[in-house]
Amino acid sequence: MVRLAVVVGALGVVFGDIGTSPIYTLQTVFSPADPHPVPLTTDNVFGVVSLIFWSVTIIVTVTYVLLAMRADNDGEGGIMALITLVRRWNAPRGRRAAGALAALGIFGAALFFGDSMITPAISVLSAVEGLKVVQPSLEDLIVPITAAIIVALFAVQRRGTAAVGRVFGPVMIAWFLAIAACGVAGIARYPAILKALSPTYALEFLAGNFGIAFFALAAIVLAVTGAEALYADMGHFGRRSITRAWMILVFPACVLSYLGQGALVLADPTTISSPFFLLAPHWARWPIVLLATAATVIASQAVITGAFSVAAQAARLGYLPRLRITHTSASTIGQIYVPWINWLLLVSVLTLVFAFRTSAALAFAFGMAVICTITITTLLFFYVARLRWGAPTWLLVTSASVLLLIDGMFVAANLTKLLHGAWLPLLIGLTAFTIMTTWQRGRAIVTAERQRHEGSLTEFVAELADGTLPTSTVHGTAVFLNRGAQTAPLALRANVEHNHIRHQHVVILSVQTDPVPRVPAAERTTVDHLGHADDGVIHLTVRYGYTETPDIPAALQTLDPDQTEGQLDLDQASYFLSKIELRSGPDPTMARWRKHLFMATSHITADAAEQFGLPRDRTVIMGSHIDV
Repeated sequence: MVRLAVVVGALGVVFGDIGTSPIYTLQTVFSPADPHPVPLTTDNVFGVVSLIFWSVTIIVTVTYVLLAMRADNDGEGGIMALITLVRRWNAPRGRRAAGALAALGIFGAALFFGDSMITPAISVLSAVEGLKVVQPSLEDLIVPITAAIIVALFAVQRRGTAAVGRVFGPVMIAWFLAIAACGVAGIARYPAILKALSPTYALEFLAGNFGIAFFALAAIVLAVTGAEALYADMGHFGRRSITRAWMILVFPACVLSYLGQGALVLADPTTISSPFFLLAPHWARWPIVLLATAATVIASQAVITGAFSVAAQAARLGYLPRLRITHTSASTIGQIYVPWINWLLLVSVLTLVFAFRTSAALAFAFGMAVICTITITTLLFFYVARLRWGAPTWLLVTSASVLLLIDGMFVAANLTKLLHGAWLPLLIGLTAFTIMTTWQRGRAIVTAERQRHEGSLTEFVAELADGTLPTSTVHGTAVFLNRGAQTAPLALRANVEHNHIRHQHVVILSVQTDPVPRVPAAERTTVDHLGHADDGVIHLTVRYGYTETPDIPAALQTLDPDQTEGQLDLDQASYFLSKIELRSGPDPTMARWRKHLFMATSHITADAAEQFGLPRDRTVIMGSHIDV
C-alpha cells in the first residue's frame, strides 16, 4: 500500500518541472517571435492542443510511467541506472553494441547537465514574466528579480532541502489544483475544445499541415519537459507513488490547463500573448504569479538536486574525478550537496538569464535538451528489455519503432532551431561528454602506468615474508589506500624500500564502487590474507554502492581480530595516501589537448582524506609522478 505522505513528497520533488510546463508551452507554439510561426486559426489551435495531449500521453505516460520505470537498478532509476543495466546484462556477442549504447547513455547524462542549467533560467523567467500581465510597468524588473531568486536558490543549497522539502508537496498540490480550476473555467467558456482529446485532430493537423505542424513540434516538446525526473527520482519515492501522483493529479491538471488555454485563445485570440496567466480571473492573477514563482523554484530545486545526483554517480562510476559531496539529510537517501557543481550551475544559469532575457528565447534550447535525453532513454530501455526480460523481438521492434519514430520527429523539428538556441544544449552536452570520456580514458592510462610503477602486491608481500626486503617492525596499525589487490601501494613500497620499516599490522585497503545504489552491510568487506596468514599484512576490499558515502574507519570497526591477524589499533592507526602528480608525456596515449584537459580536470578532485572519512591528524600523503 502506497503511503499518502510518500505521494505528497513525490509531488513536491518529482513533478515541479513538468508541472510548470503549461506556463510557456502554448504561447511558445504561437509566438510571433518563432522563426516558423504557427498561424492562429481555429483548426490550428485544435490540432496543437491535441498534439500536446497525445505527446504527453505517449512520451510521459507510455514511455516513462508504463515502460521505462519498470527497468530499475535495485530500485534506482534514471539514465545512469540504465547505463549500469546495459553493462550488467549485455551478452558476450553484444558487447560492442552495449559499449556504444553506454557511450550514448553518457551523452544523455551529459545533456542532463544542460537541462539543469536551462530549467532554472526558463522556469523562473516564465513565472516572473507574469508581472507584465498584472502590472506592465514592472516589465523592466523581470530579469533582475529572476536573477535575485536564482542567486538565493543556489545560496541555500548547502543547507539541504530537508527543511523546505516538507512544504514542497502542499505547494505543488495547491499549484495543480489551481491550474486545473483555471482550466475548467476556460473550458466552460468554449466546451468544444474537449474534442481536441480525439487523436484525429492531432493526425489531421500533422497530415494536412505538415509544413506547419513539423516546426510546431519544436515548441510542443516543451510539454514533456521534466519527464526524465519521474524516472530519475524513482529510487527516492518508488514507482507506485510516482505513478499514482501522475495519473491521479498531475496529468489531469496539466491536461485541463492546456484545454482551458486553448479554449481561451479560441474565445479571445488576443490572449495568445500569455494564455496561462490570462486564464486566471483578474482577482487571482497576483496569487497565481506568486504561486507560479514558488512552483518554478521547486522545479529548479528538483533539477539541481538531480544534477548533484548524476555528478555523484558519474564520479563513482569513473566518468568524473572524485568530487566533494555533503549529505544534507541523515534520514533521506539521495539528498546531497556537491559544491563544485552548485557554483558551476549558478554561474551558468545567470549567464543564460542575462544573455537570453526571456523564456521564449530559451524555449528552443530547452526543447533540444529534453527530447535528446528522452530518445536516448527510449533506446536504452528497449535494449535492456530485450536482454533482461527476453521480450519477443517482434513486440520490441514494433513498440520501439513507434516510440522512436515519434521521438525522432521531435528531434528533427528541434534541429531546425539550431541557429535559434537549440545549439546550446548540444554544445553543453558535447562539452560535458568530452570531459567525462576524457577522464575515463585518462584514468585508465594512469591506472595502467601506476600498476607498472607499483609492481605485484603478492610478490612484494612474499619478499617481506622471506626477508628479501629487510625491515624493522614498529608497533601500531598502518592503513594504505590502494586501487586494488594486484599492486603494492606506492606509499607502502616507499616506506619499506627507503625507510626500511613496516608496521605490526598493515591493512592494504581498496574501495570498490559497485554498479548498484547500495551494498548490504553483510557484503561490505572482504579480507584477503595474500597467501600469508600470520605476517600481519592483509588486503581489505570495502564495497559501496554509487549512492553511498564511503566511511573507511567505520568499515574497519566491523572487522574482528580473526580476520585481521590480530587486534587492530584503530584509535591510533595511521592512514597513508599515495598522491599522483600528472605530467604530459611523449607517448601517444591521447591527443595532446585531451591530455591537458585530463590534467586540468584532475584539479577539481576532492581531498581523499575527506572523501573517505579519514582522520586528518593521522593521515600521511606521499607523492609520485606519472606521465599521461
